[in-house]
Amino acid sequence: MEEPRAADRGAGSTAPHHDGSQDGPPPTSAGRRAVRLLLCGAGGPWQAALVDCLRRTARLEGVRLELVDLGVDAIAAAGRLRSLRVRSGGDEAPAPTLVVAADRERPDPRWLASLLDALAAPDELARGEEESPGSERLAASEAAIRAAAARTAAADARSRSDPPVAAPLHVVLLSSAEVHAPSHKHLGMVGEEALAVRGDDDPRARRWRRLEKVAEEGCALAGSTLTVLRPAWTPVAGAPDFASRIFTGRAAWTFPGHDPVLQVLAPMDLARAVLLAAQAPLTGVFHLVPDGALHLRKALRAAGVRRLVAPWWLQTVARRLSGRDRQRAAAERLRYSWTASGERSRELLGFVARCNSWEALNGLRDDDDGDRDTGPMEVSDPFGEDREYIGRFQRTLWRYLHDVHWRVEEHGVEHLPYEGRAVLVGIHRGLMPWDGVMLHSAVQRHRGRFVRFLIHPSLIKMPFLYNYMTKIGGMPACQENAARVLEEDGLLGIFPEGIRGAFTYYRDAYELKRFGRDEYVRMALRHRAPLVPFVTVGSAEIFPIVAKIDWTWWRRYSEWPTLPIAPPFPLLPIPLPTKWHTRFLEPLPVHEQYGPEAADDREIVAAISLEVQQRMRVAWHTLRARRRHLFRGGLDDAREAAERAR
Repeated sequence: MEEPRAADRGAGSTAPHHDGSQDGPPPTSAGRRAVRLLLCGAGGPWQAALVDCLRRTARLEGVRLELVDLGVDAIAAAGRLRSLRVRSGGDEAPAPTLVVAADRERPDPRWLASLLDALAAPDELARGEEESPGSERLAASEAAIRAAAARTAAADARSRSDPPVAAPLHVVLLSSAEVHAPSHKHLGMVGEEALAVRGDDDPRARRWRRLEKVAEEGCALAGSTLTVLRPAWTPVAGAPDFASRIFTGRAAWTFPGHDPVLQVLAPMDLARAVLLAAQAPLTGVFHLVPDGALHLRKALRAAGVRRLVAPWWLQTVARRLSGRDRQRAAAERLRYSWTASGERSRELLGFVARCNSWEALNGLRDDDDGDRDTGPMEVSDPFGEDREYIGRFQRTLWRYLHDVHWRVEEHGVEHLPYEGRAVLVGIHRGLMPWDGVMLHSAVQRHRGRFVRFLIHPSLIKMPFLYNYMTKIGGMPACQENAARVLEEDGLLGIFPEGIRGAFTYYRDAYELKRFGRDEYVRMALRHRAPLVPFVTVGSAEIFPIVAKIDWTWWRRYSEWPTLPIAPPFPLLPIPLPTKWHTRFLEPLPVHEQYGPEAADDREIVAAISLEVQQRMRVAWHTLRARRRHLFRGGLDDAREAAERAR
């Protein structure tokens, strides 16, 4: 599809209050904007709620709305639409907008293809199709309609002396943010152009993508402009779709160890986005999402739904035995995140949701039954960070590990910034990411700040580890996520060796090899951030890798390169109580030495990376040489003096 055109973005730029009112006097009848919507969809409670919200929103926004329901049958709706378009000809009448509300539970690309093909067909052929039976018509008409439409388009291109009587048609397709499949590889807050992840086999996502493709091809054939709106879950009481059943029922089955972040849109916000799209007919795709997100547990509590827990495999077996296997793909959205970014709709469409996810869910029920939390609730970080969760671990487990189990000593904490952005660069050893956790704890202790680490997808694939890594601030490694942290003046943590460092044999644990990638340097240069290297001695021994098993099944399941034998892992996943020493090195002010354009200079990037590695290697070896004992004691100051003298 084409990129959105920003020529007509002005409608709806006023920022109203949450109750829908706007500053200033209400518009007069003569000054009210006119919108003509022709609605065609699957019907049912969800579409009825949309119609009601469209009418209410139009009144609140001062829009003179003409809304025509074309019904459910695609061919009949197309015929009715053609007659309405002809009758609406005239300069003063608003251009009609066809709003296609696809079935939320099972969108049907064939139904949409029939509708758009009938619109593109000549009048005689369309009338003939209206007389044929429904099922046979859908199967037999497709090729004939496309061929006739192509001939008509060619004839129109050769001669434009007789312009069409019908008003130009703008199509708004209500797709879904479910085009993004839930996955542990999901990068979080993705844009409209990022669709599939590697290994995506989600049938719901594929069906929504196919629906959008059919709409794009059909509108191109019919000469219509197309705006695709992808709303987040928009549950409605009584609707049969998965989201509505989950958040309006009495109980919902969830997965242990998985508490993904969700985005939920209020129906009134969806209606306002449709009106904005009708008034500013941009060509493109737009996510409709609220600010922030909610963890699933909080979302169910906001909706007053009881949370039930059962393992993934048990729920899968139960669905197959009960004949509800199609719900498995939908249930995956309660296992992994599939959040989307609404930046494009804010910039080009002028859409900002007035209700966050908690408010959208809290207003679903009219009754006071259930365990609904009606008090104010903080909206979660869109990537899943939970600072209450971090605080609980900081006071309990992390405190024990830091002060008792590993007795961590930090050196050079004066190099940690009190404010502003920075990239913390470290060396990862010891199989499990406890060195990153202890760094997180140290920075919070000494500076009261939170570090966001870029992590490998395998760390958030397994239950419980998914919860832990996302809630303490882990983010899938990518340029976009790094940019988000740094542009918000945050602290970004990176282990440039990646997963290779974690799986290093113990005999080579203190050999720092050349970093495979220098992206961390480019991130710092592009976003004007200093580099703060740090090294840790003692973490390599908590799970010393002495052997590796090349097990195909384990590689597929865990996405680890091998199954490591690192006593006491895998028999007992309790780390050894070694003595840790962490040193923060003097920052490299690359943001002062170079401009952002240096990120594209390979020689500069390589030189900076080499300097970082040399500093870390020297500090690491010095720290190890000064270590008196593997399990106890401090550093040997005499050795440090000798090293400096040398």
